[in-house]
Amino acid sequence: MQELNLAPGLLLSMPQLSDPNFTRAVVLMLDHGDDGSFGLIMNQPTPMSVPEILQNLEVDWCGDPDAVVWSGGPVMPTSGWILHSGSDDLGPASDTLDHALEFSGNLKISENFFLSTSEENIKILAESAPKSMRFLLGYAGWSEGQLAEEMAEGSWLHADINNEILFNSPAEKMWEHCLKNIGIDPEAIVQSRGVH
Repeated sequence: MQELNLAPGLLLSMPQLSDPNFTRAVVLMLDHGDDGSFGLIMNQPTPMSVPEILQNLEVDWCGDPDAVVWSGGPVMPTSGWILHSGSDDLGPASDTLDHALEFSGNLKISENFFLSTSEENIKILAESAPKSMRFLLGYAGWSEGQLAEEMAEGSWLHADINNEILFNSPAEKMWEHCLKNIGIDPEAIVQSRGVH
């Protein structure tokens, strides 16, 4: 059987996955290869706020004062990532961001959807936040062959990226919305068999 191209894409955890870090997790897969896999959990908010985190970095935040930081996964929980749309929905800083996106520290996930890690881009995004943006700490990682084994056991379902669901669904409903988007009734998922 040919292996799915998992990245970029979404992984939806199934009930038989026993790791509590991934209960009803929606993982944005960013890299999947022979050496291992890397993704960010998209539906686990933390009690921390974006202004609080950026204040520690001496960066002024001009976006939503209630914006929360999200847990991207259990690996390296102090590493920071910013998922965001491109300059199409930015105000005055759009030209600056267009320029910044041409440099290292950015990964284009899909059309008008980026992952930024550079300090320069954090400052630009903090000054003129795009409508769709998420700050995450930590990531989800799998060693060589680990994810393939978990997929074979039925621990994950694969889905295409849906920006509307990722950025606009409430965290507690995102997993259900993703399942419904691929035609699966969340009520049909049972602990022992996954999807039936």
